[in-house]
Parts: sequence; structure tokens; C-alpha cells
Amino acid sequence: MSDFHVHSFDTPRDRPAPRTLSGRSLSGDELTVDFVGPTLIVAVKPNCDGCRDFVYGDLRDLANVQVIVVSATPGDQEWNTTRQPIVVAPEFMDELEIRSAPWYVLIDPASSRVLGEGTLFNPAQVASEIASLLDL
Repeated sequence: MSDFHVHSFDTPRDRPAPRTLSGRSLSGDELTVDFVGPTLIVAVKPNCDGCRDFVYGDLRDLANVQVIVVSATPGDQEWNTTRQPIVVAPEFMDELEIRSAPWYVLIDPASSRVLGEGTLFNPAQVASEIASLLDL
């Protein structure tokens, strides 16, 4: 039996992670979110098939981690009926070095470090990929 496992990521680039997020809600209200434990940042963009489950779906597979959905743009009318709140935070995405969506970054605010990152396909896939990182 092989120990080879396919993942949507390589070893994450070692880099610092912020302890808070500042951005705007889709309605334009300013928001600041403090990270209280391991936090999964999910970067989405409009018209993205890989993002749909994270914007409109049930994230119960990720119930053991704080999940914050972010975007560089407000998405116009497309996100009027989202199930998850979306924070428009292009500066935060730059600070976290998220270069494109769909992408996720798991951060540990206690150490201010990135623990893992990869491409989004669906919540179960991301939950599986980060499970060992949450058992620190």
C-alpha cells in the first residue's frame, strides 16, 4: 500500500499571518474580525464554479474551524443570496499573499503563521486536507 496522497497544495510557503481581518460586508459596512483560533480563510471570486459550495453551500464539514469567506471584489448582484457572509478585503488578501481564487489559507493566530493552503474544490476536500493541521 502506498503512502502517496493527492492534495491540492504543495508545502505552504512559510510566512506570517495576521491576527485580524479588516474589510467590508457586501452592503458596504466596515468589518473587523479577530481570529480566536485556527481560522480558514476561503478566497472566492464571482462566476467561479469552485467557489459556489463555499458561498451558497453548507459548511458543516468545516465545523471544527472558524471559516471566513473573503473576496477582492463585491461580486455585483451575483452574491445577493449567499448562505455565507462574504468580506470584501483585497488588502487582507494581499497581506496574506493570496494571489488568486479559489484558494484557502489556514492560519494560526496564536503563532501568527500560515499552517496550510491550497485550491478549493469543495468543503469535504478542504476539511480532509486541513484535518491533520488542526491536531497540533
